[in-house]
Amino acid sequence: MASFRDLLSQAKSQIVEITPEDAEKRIAGGDVLVLDVREPDEYDQGALADVLHIPRGHLEAQIEAKATDRDREIVVYCAGGVRSAFAAKTLQELGYTNVLSMAGGFGRWKDEGRAWRMPVTLTPDQRNRYQRHILLPEVGVEGQAKLLGSKVLMLGAGGLGSPAALYLAAAGVGTIGIVDMDEVDESNLQRQILHNLDRVGLRKVESARQTIVKLNPDVKVNTYDTRLDASNIMDIIAGYDVIVDGADNFPSRYLLNDASVKLGIPVVHGSIFRFEGMVSVFHPLLGPTYRDMVPEPPPAELAPSCAEAGVLGVLPGIVGSIQALETLKILLDLGDPLIGRILSVDTTEMSFRVFKLRPDPTNVVTHENRDRIEVRDLDGLCAPRLSR
Repeated sequence: MASFRDLLSQAKSQIVEITPEDAEKRIAGGDVLVLDVREPDEYDQGALADVLHIPRGHLEAQIEAKATDRDREIVVYCAGGVRSAFAAKTLQELGYTNVLSMAGGFGRWKDEGRAWRMPVTLTPDQRNRYQRHILLPEVGVEGQAKLLGSKVLMLGAGGLGSPAALYLAAAGVGTIGIVDMDEVDESNLQRQILHNLDRVGLRKVESARQTIVKLNPDVKVNTYDTRLDASNIMDIIAGYDVIVDGADNFPSRYLLNDASVKLGIPVVHGSIFRFEGMVSVFHPLLGPTYRDMVPEPPPAELAPSCAEAGVLGVLPGIVGSIQALETLKILLDLGDPLIGRILSVDTTEMSFRVFKLRPDPTNVVTHENRDRIEVRDLDGLCAPRLSR
């Protein structure tokens, strides 16, 4: 019967071991996956930078989803070089062709004075709550911690703001600001799912706050029970990472555009009408903005509100959820957000279309001109103004 030492000796005879010095050189050269196979409590006490952490006991179950390129060089390490040897042998058996085990492990790496860092950690409750996010290689613990440190401002706690705020809160966005100056009305409840009958007559921002904190106590809610205007918008939106636009009128949209362009804050825009909706991302640093899409507002008679034209209650749920998704993509630097593109949905035929949006060369409200942008109230006056 083989002893532990026999098994370790056999594993090491079938793998390639390298020194921490060699590992450091390979990592500095780039395109190397560094895999930490220690237990969570060990990892939390320090690790190499930018590593993939999979405890040895979960390696076989998780590695194929998190490391899809089987020919990429992988440097595996543990505390002392034993578990990494067995892990390297397992990876070879799974078809990974370029696996190296770091002799001496993290202990030797530290003893030789090489750089390491304290990794981002979550509390046990947070690990449990966000477990499905953590399992995604594109999110993981660091991505979830980034969400918890993010700040998103909701312009409106109505049909679009309701689903967007709920999903962003559930996702663990750490600070959510809500701007709304209305109160809950029974007619809102057909689509505004942040609210309920018990809160009819309550200010919407307070109703939204109560719902969000009951859903996720990790989230801090900032409420702004006010009308956005030129006197307050810069102070309100400053410091937020993303703004979710659920406004239902053109003056607010132009005011938000000019202020967000001046500060360089991306806006995830959504709008709905009857059975149709659209979403786009207006990122002042990376692509077109609202004035590139709608240089001038249409006449009032061509832009009726939902109260005038009606809206299918589930439609803002679809559009607001897409806005939440686009917001998370921006915060996590994930995928391809709708920058320079307009997503249009027609729910009567359930069709989705994407249209390209290009910058308008005549649009002077750009981030490059930010020092000259005058943020002003636009009721009936939607033409941009730059200081001279």
